[in-house]
Amino acid sequence: MYELATDTAHSGSATVAGPALSWALLTGADAVDEPAGAALAAAELDDSQPWLMRCDRVDFPPGAVAYRHTHPGPGIRRLLFGELTVTTAGVTTTYRAGDAWFESGPEPVYAESSAVEETAFVRVMLLPAEWAGRRTICYADPADADRPARQRARVLLEEPLA
Repeated sequence: MYELATDTAHSGSATVAGPALSWALLTGADAVDEPAGAALAAAELDDSQPWLMRCDRVDFPPGAVAYRHTHPGPGIRRLLFGELTVTTAGVTTTYRAGDAWFESGPEPVYAESSAVEETAFVRVMLLPAEWAGRRTICYADPADADRPARQRARVLLEEPLA
């Protein structure tokens, strides 16, 4: 759960005083019984390795670019404020405050933030446990790793999946 007013994340059962975003990892029959109207993104995880769940927040100043990149695992994002234009698999979509989207991880993504306002999203990713405490962005063009990254990711919560 991500608490909007305090910019904090909680795992498991939590009580918050104000608006919050909540994610649930559903498997098997639980996924089938998900209430109508709820967004559900399915991800297949390799059971032969341990996994972790990370909740983090990514902030962009006006006009920032996240060069074409991948992540080692899937995740869902929700735009908190601003505007973000994301291109993946040849499709370009502009997200605005309150919009959510899923990224598979291995599919390269390019993103541009609003030219005139700050932009931020919060996400929950499922990652192989070997990525604990490590930055997950992997640039498609190694030269982009040397370019200034104006966006800043801040880990709020990271826990192993049982």
